[in-house]
Amino acid sequence: MIFDRIKPLDAILATAEKKSLHRSLGAFQLTMLGIGAVIGTGIFVLTAAAAQKAGPGMMFSFVIAGFVCAVAALCYSELASMVPVSGSAYTYTYAVMGELLAWMVGWALILEYAVAASAVCVGWSGYVMGLVENLTGFTLPGALSSGPAWGFAGGIPHVDFSHGVVNLPAIVVAAVVTWLLVIGTSESASVNAVLVAIKVTALTAFIVLSFPILKGENFTPLMPTGLLGHDGLGVVGAAATIFFAYVGFDAVSTAAEETKNPQRNVPIGLIGSLAICTVFYFLVAAGVVGTVGAQPVRDAAGAVLPPDGAGFAARCAELRALGEAPIVCSDEALAETLRIVGFPIIGNLV
Repeated sequence: MIFDRIKPLDAILATAEKKSLHRSLGAFQLTMLGIGAVIGTGIFVLTAAAAQKAGPGMMFSFVIAGFVCAVAALCYSELASMVPVSGSAYTYTYAVMGELLAWMVGWALILEYAVAASAVCVGWSGYVMGLVENLTGFTLPGALSSGPAWGFAGGIPHVDFSHGVVNLPAIVVAAVVTWLLVIGTSESASVNAVLVAIKVTALTAFIVLSFPILKGENFTPLMPTGLLGHDGLGVVGAAATIFFAYVGFDAVSTAAEETKNPQRNVPIGLIGSLAICTVFYFLVAAGVVGTVGAQPVRDAAGAVLPPDGAGFAARCAELRALGEAPIVCSDEALAETLRIVGFPIIGNLV
């Protein structure tokens, strides 16, 4: 059948030879590409949610998520060595399992990047508006700074516009990035290089400023919700949330056709970028925990509240009104941490 047909490896390699992309990337360039793809909004906006789920134990959540990604990266490395062409998971599936599954994988990848890009734009929106508010005191109306809340009532989906109507800053961010991609590869690559430098510099600055003022008592209790927890809480539950911070590591394998000696350099780029990002994430998480603490917010009965629940939002609103909101209630945990410990200017930049 047409859906069962596969594309032989020889045919894939022959097609790649006809396109004759210039093989110019080495292990270092691939590692930098991976770091640029991985380090993004996730570490800046997910830290608070992870802390609410796992407390100080979220440090280990980053390690668990990184290990799971490393296992997948090893698979990508093996496949990229066997099929050193562009296309990543789509091409691998086409060569082994057939056209239908390859088609499904291709659309799954499109969905993955669409959802990830949407979440990144929302994260950027929160940070940009936080910076504007701290610098100028200007705030957008809630209807224009956040989207509606989706939920279920009696098993029927419904939309609640009381929290917001449209996230206008997120739309602007998406439009600007789309424009950069449309005008040319070289322009978008240059902007990406600058953004990677900014992201790495920001995380490095955070680590350097926070580590000298770590307090040992902020690390206890280390796992207030346990290792496994319940209702999505615990260190493992936080790892599931943090996994989003690693989305994009597979971008290295898509450059196999432009890589010198891909059998050697693609695995180095995949594992190297994941290792560097995991170390960065662990140190950043330790910096947040050690400086301002990261104990989860609890309800009146002493139970830890899920970070995506209405009870958590209400409790955080109460604590903000009292001027006692912990870092787990912040939409910009890293920036807020630096403001609390006396580095407001750098916090605004982070």
